[in-house]
Amino acid sequence: MPHTGRTDDRVSRGQHPERITAIVSQNGNAYEEGLGELWEPIKRYWSAPTAPNRDALRGMFAPESIQWQYTHGAPDAMRIAPETYTLDNERLARPGNLDIQLDLMLDYRTNVVMYPQLQKYFRDRKPPLLAVWGRNDAIFIPAGAEAFKRDLPKAEVHFYDTGHFALESHVQEIGPVIRAFLDATL
Repeated sequence: MPHTGRTDDRVSRGQHPERITAIVSQNGNAYEEGLGELWEPIKRYWSAPTAPNRDALRGMFAPESIQWQYTHGAPDAMRIAPETYTLDNERLARPGNLDIQLDLMLDYRTNVVMYPQLQKYFRDRKPPLLAVWGRNDAIFIPAGAEAFKRDLPKAEVHFYDTGHFALESHVQEIGPVIRAFLDATL
């Protein structure tokens, strides 16, 4: 998965929290309940980073899997520009890149370890947060978006009838929501 939604560890470590005036998350997870079934083989790799567990993830980077990440859950796959997954596949085809992606999948466990620190940051600093999320996202499932409200009761959470890359199919709907949130917040 070329997109892994890196958590900013500077936020979780509390460096310059005053510089953050608002957060906009597009299917960016910060809660374990946001990790759906798709993550089970990845979690096995985290707990036992063996060659067989690593090899079990290779299919996630096949061209049809990358296309699936963009189109799954979208009501009309024709709204997804084919350049998105075509360019990702082209980049993944470069020598050594698959192994880099597998290394990143292993490293993502460090994000999950930081989730509690990030959640504490939310509770302590209470930054305004807007989450725009694909209702049909199988990568970071909607429970992850709803979980923001646990730590940030005033969080705005909007779901759209699409998958993981919500902006790819719903930019016309999401763009004005982001603009209104930022206009009201900043």
